[in-house]
Amino acid sequence: MIGPSARKRDIIKEGNGTPPPFLTIILGPTASGKTSLGVSLAEKLSGEIISIDSRQVYRGMDIGTGKDLHAYRDIRHHLIDIRHPQQRYDIAQFQNDFHEAYSDIVSRGKTPVAVGGTGMYILSLLIPQPYIQTPVNQALRDQLSTCDKQALIRRLQDYVVPNDFHIDQSSQKRLIRAIEILEALKQGFLPVEERPAYMPRVFGLNPELDVRRARISDRLRKRLDTGLIGEVEKLLQGGLSHADLQYYGLEYKYASLYLLGELDKPAFHKKLETEIHRYAKRQMTFFRKMEKEGVAIHWLRTKTEAAQVCEILESLERTPILQ
Repeated sequence: MIGPSARKRDIIKEGNGTPPPFLTIILGPTASGKTSLGVSLAEKLSGEIISIDSRQVYRGMDIGTGKDLHAYRDIRHHLIDIRHPQQRYDIAQFQNDFHEAYSDIVSRGKTPVAVGGTGMYILSLLIPQPYIQTPVNQALRDQLSTCDKQALIRRLQDYVVPNDFHIDQSSQKRLIRAIEILEALKQGFLPVEERPAYMPRVFGLNPELDVRRARISDRLRKRLDTGLIGEVEKLLQGGLSHADLQYYGLEYKYASLYLLGELDKPAFHKKLETEIHRYAKRQMTFFRKMEKEGVAIHWLRTKTEAAQVCEILESLERTPILQ
């Protein structure tokens, strides 16, 4: 179990002088029902939701990110609609914003329930991440932005990679960030390792493959029917470029390519659907990797939401609060 650091413990205890509750986290692949389950659980716990989603932080990106704000009913939520989409958001900013939301919730006697599927963000709450605070090097990012993945992978050979630094080669964006960190280390940046401040209880949703695939396909049809393309056009009118949209991936990337005429409508739909299925698979791979790194995930065995809430509550009741 990962306990809070001395410095952050004082912040969390501010307001009522009591130990922090366990941070309950609900994770799972896209379209697995995380938000609805989180809201139902928060209603039982007198809780509030903290979103762990790298794209729901952006205002105006609603349909494509599946915000479904009506699903929160009367439950207060945090880290949604906190940035303009032209502002880049990274893990370090997320950690700071998450901690502020967590501390606020606890200080008011409420229970924090974190819900999301952005694996790197979740992992940053649970395992020390000494390289997260590496400063942005915009000039280097601009220089590397025209390189494809293979060129970036070759560029990595120019650096000495620390044993505890794991490079994610799944996207151009993550490769550029890896090079940015390695370049900073080469120039003398000293990473600071600080243990996360939370006592986590992590619960996972993992629908059967055919169920997951059906949900993804059905949800995509609904998003297209309710105005995904119109949302993307509005973002363009609001000042986003096609390069910005493609940076955010999936729905925004392929809608951009469709509007540019690079994909016709059937190809757009098919390609996007395929990529979302692949994304869900990558999420599950990442969660399994988290387990190998020491994160204990209680994969929910029950199938209905009501039963899952009961399963979580029973598990929490069996877990003593650490003093």
